[in-house]
Amino acid sequence: MSETSESAFVEFERVQKSYDGETLVVKDLNLSLPKGEFLTMLGPSGSGKTTCLMMLAGFETATNGDIRLDGKPINNIPPHKRGIGMVFQNYALFPHMSVAENLSFPLEVRKMGKSDREAKIKRALDMVQMGAFGGRRPSQLSGGQQQRVALARALVFEPELVLMDEPLGALDKQLRETLQFEITRLAHSLGITVVYVTHDQTEALTMSDRVAVFEAGRIQQLAPPAELYEKPMNSFVAQFIGENNTLEGVVTAIEAGECTVKLDSGDIISALPVNVSAVGDRTKVSIRPERVEFNPERMRDGTHTLDAEVLEFVYMGDIFRTRLRVAGIDNFIIKTRNAPDQVRLKPGEQIKIGWLPEDCRALDA
Repeated sequence: MSETSESAFVEFERVQKSYDGETLVVKDLNLSLPKGEFLTMLGPSGSGKTTCLMMLAGFETATNGDIRLDGKPINNIPPHKRGIGMVFQNYALFPHMSVAENLSFPLEVRKMGKSDREAKIKRALDMVQMGAFGGRRPSQLSGGQQQRVALARALVFEPELVLMDEPLGALDKQLRETLQFEITRLAHSLGITVVYVTHDQTEALTMSDRVAVFEAGRIQQLAPPAELYEKPMNSFVAQFIGENNTLEGVVTAIEAGECTVKLDSGDIISALPVNVSAVGDRTKVSIRPERVEFNPERMRDGTHTLDAEVLEFVYMGDIFRTRLRVAGIDNFIIKTRNAPDQVRLKPGEQIKIGWLPEDCRALDA
């Protein structure tokens, strides 16, 4: 999971952070990203993701290790000299200044002439569709408009690196989703490098080129969104990213890239051995809800089947979410697309469900 590269634009090498001299909130972090990448640091509260962002920004100092930007160490460079754009959840706009004056501030600090400032302010506001709002104060704007202005201010001096700390957390769902796509599109069209912090898995999967999943100060997995979701490397990642079914049991055989697991219920299934290594290992078997099939006509050769009882059916618009009792647990979920020919299961029905062994991952217990 550690990774370094000569072409790295941002690089953490063996970085540690402790606030009290004893407990490490970031433990031996190795991470590099190339220019132009959109990388998201994802994890629960207290996992170390925001601390890493603040060390990169210069608001926190690494206890050990090196942080490099474009090949140069920046540990001892103050924040305002790093040339990094920042966007915060609380916008951090100056309330006594107009929108245009807020954007002018980082340009004035850089001793830019008036005509250059005006051209850059206009360009940045147009990029975030706020061109008509230059004369307004932040208090005269909605939350979504304020966040667009905060984004424009981070981009106005054309930084190569922009850091975003949960910038959409205070917005409503629809606006948040709109801005997710806009920020991603802007980042790619401008070719800027973005390090983005969130605890929202959907946001991370939607926006990122790669996602670093943090837990307890370490990166548990670093991968593109599809790989992270389809191929979690351990139980924490499987549970944290998206919805996931877990069945517990013991490995009874491993051969030819497949393992046999005897579930605690006594049922026998086959799975892909991801991080189990020996017969007798306890394992949590992970299966995504949309990989489970109950229509016999749609089950392919090699599908494993188990008996199930329907406990709850929930209509969610685009999908149906059905909760089942399977192998002794009551929270096994299947998701099916809301299609004209899709069956709506009813509580109390006895059905058979199945999945392919390669969609079923034997992970650490």
